[in-house]
Amino acid sequence: MPVLPIDEHLAAIAGALDASATALLVAEPGAGKTTRVPLALLEADWCREGTLLLLEPRRVAARLAAQHMADQLGEALGETVGYRMRGESRVGPRTRLEVITQGVLTRLLQDDPLLEGVAGILFDEFHERSLEADLGLALTLDVQQGLREDLRLLVMSATLDVAALQVLLGREAPVIECAGRSYPVTTHYRPLRTVRHRQDTARQQASVVHEALAAADGDVLVILPGVAEIRRLAGVLAEREPSLAVLELHGRLPLEAQRRALQADPEGRRRVVLATAIAESSVTVDGVRIVIDAGRERVPMFQPRSGMTRLATRHVNRASADQRRGRAGRQAPGICYRLWAEELPLVPHGEPEIRQADLAPLAFELARWGISDVDSLRWVTPPPAAALAAARELLQRLGVLDTQLYLTDLGRRCVRWPTHPRLAAMLEHAAERRCMALACALVALLESRDGEREEDLVRALEQRLARPADYRAWQRDAKRLCRSAGVPLAVASFEEVGELLAVAFPERIAQQLAVGRFRLSGGGQATLPEGHPLAHSELLVAAELDGDATAARIYRAAPVSLTRLEACFPSLAEWQERVEWSEQEGRLLGEQVRALDALVVARRPMTSLPPEAVRGALLASLKRNATLPFDDVADQLRGRVALLRREFGEPWPDWSQAALLARLDDWLGPYLDGVTRLEAIARLPLGRYLQDSLDWPRRERLAELAPERMTLPSGNAVRLDYRPCLDGEDPLLAAKLQELFGWQATPRLADGRVTPLVHLLSPARRPLQVTRDLASFWANGYAEVRKDMRGRYPKHPWPEDPLSAAATARTKRRSDAASNSGGTRHRL
Repeated sequence: MPVLPIDEHLAAIAGALDASATALLVAEPGAGKTTRVPLALLEADWCREGTLLLLEPRRVAARLAAQHMADQLGEALGETVGYRMRGESRVGPRTRLEVITQGVLTRLLQDDPLLEGVAGILFDEFHERSLEADLGLALTLDVQQGLREDLRLLVMSATLDVAALQVLLGREAPVIECAGRSYPVTTHYRPLRTVRHRQDTARQQASVVHEALAAADGDVLVILPGVAEIRRLAGVLAEREPSLAVLELHGRLPLEAQRRALQADPEGRRRVVLATAIAESSVTVDGVRIVIDAGRERVPMFQPRSGMTRLATRHVNRASADQRRGRAGRQAPGICYRLWAEELPLVPHGEPEIRQADLAPLAFELARWGISDVDSLRWVTPPPAAALAAARELLQRLGVLDTQLYLTDLGRRCVRWPTHPRLAAMLEHAAERRCMALACALVALLESRDGEREEDLVRALEQRLARPADYRAWQRDAKRLCRSAGVPLAVASFEEVGELLAVAFPERIAQQLAVGRFRLSGGGQATLPEGHPLAHSELLVAAELDGDATAARIYRAAPVSLTRLEACFPSLAEWQERVEWSEQEGRLLGEQVRALDALVVARRPMTSLPPEAVRGALLASLKRNATLPFDDVADQLRGRVALLRREFGEPWPDWSQAALLARLDDWLGPYLDGVTRLEAIARLPLGRYLQDSLDWPRRERLAELAPERMTLPSGNAVRLDYRPCLDGEDPLLAAKLQELFGWQATPRLADGRVTPLVHLLSPARRPLQVTRDLASFWANGYAEVRKDMRGRYPKHPWPEDPLSAAATARTKRRSDAASNSGGTRHRL
């Protein structure tokens, strides 16, 4: 067995986990951490009676790592070393090291939070920051902290954010660093020309492969964004280079085919291995001296605003590009061809998946764990609030979560299905409708990527059931689900397909507006080409859209009848009153409808508008506009309260626009009797309504802590401007400079906590200076202002000593006249 760089660190890793329950391992590519560390830890005292779990981010890496470690022990898979992933496992009664995909860990934790028999968990390639890895680590830390202090955790990666992880795991967590084994790699840039047809791109890529084969010895690894690109290039190479061994490496292949891609060709031919991003890390392709990197990756992108996920192809980040380049130097000096221009800027690192993924599965797992407050778990990156809220709203709509964010009876039944909560709800509905085999076939189809993106799902199912041998991956997954359901894969009718989709995608039920143009029940519109078989459907359900909420493109869909929709959604058969504000007509419109959200199947006019409906429509329109028509009086009041909330917190209320919009029913609703037009709301005394919501003691404290006016040394009471406090700034006091003579220090508000910003004005009320410190201004700035202003405003007093002068709002002549007639002078 060859010596690898990680070997000299194995004792230190074992020692770290002997002394600490958590540790970090930073090992560069080629160090051998994935296959050497787990086998070494099996011999640790804390592991002798238990099992180790090694988490891999990809199915291919999990299978290959398990096979490689079994080979090192001279055993078959399923003896000491095995693997487990959804729908596939190779473990036995003597298995002590299980290589698992990250979603399996979540299911193990949910089924047995104590993880009986598990001694340690190793998170490999954690820098990829998959959603399941982040969730798995958060749940595992929760178990370790509350139930299993003896459980060992090792987080491994080529590039870890050590500082962030030490904050999460504790500063005492040891860090072991190991250099990799790499050889120099020469980099060439071969940007591709822009083309109209994808086949032209494949031909350009094939030309670079031909150049690389002629330039150096060794096998070639080509990294492409997806299976479709792999197959196009494989077709071109088969025509141009028939003597080559062209192999594919991606997650859809069986284990034996994946192993062949990693080994030398038995006939001695040069190999060209066409791989997806799985070749970026975790696996080493033996014999590769040349890497050709297309520089693209395909990732799911979720938009919380639309609730849609789409696969986006984008440029890789700089860290990924460097990882790919390093594959050429694993075993000898190599060459990397990058299919983009050298000056193309790349972002340094990729975003954690938790920031851009559909969080419905995470929200479901949190509810199953009994967590409603995500902050009660420790996260490397917390789930974004907007995306999590959208996910929980979806689960409530599916009937999986209740209003307290706990699982409903349906949600608890959905637990048995290892799939997205949408599809689990569909399967449970199918059990009630006695069409389980059809639902299993449909779920397997929706989860697969072995067909065309643009599909009539009914026709696609018919094809797969008629020719299952042509769709082996789909057939395997469908049969696995059928076994779990206890039914054979035998479908007699496809009538329920649209109904099943409607249960899983209630916001994507689409109603025809014109040929190929549809209104979605969740809002917005979607389209199909006019020549598409489904373009003439009156109603259909879209399982896949391109993510544009205003004009989405439908890709996978099936027709549905109104009768079946009414069976799923009884509200469609009931007349509902709807009163809405029409922006076009500038008035309230009322009608009775049979509807599912934005989808209306029947309507009739209303003879009169109920007051409650009118009030609700006005409030809904205000919420849509997201801005309340506050006048200056109301904004000043809101600013005063905002200042006190900033300084004292509760019990001062949040009167921001967003908070007040969220509570419109409470503070504004009772005052809308008789109001029928939006513009009338702007004439209401909104400030008084807000003030009335404060109890009497708080009103008195408000006047004391944040008074509306402040009396100046001149005797004038000047209004303070509290509107800046709405943006977190301090209040403003604007006054003529002469009115402040004698004021040695700026007055303070809120029990001395806040100094207003003083705008010193000229006699013409032009700004002279802005200060928070009057004493400093009198000592340092006043002399310069006096020099500039005396000639411009000679009738106004500009004394040398402003602190001993009488404050006044008058000119010299009027001030003297007032003094001669017995007027008083104000001094401090």
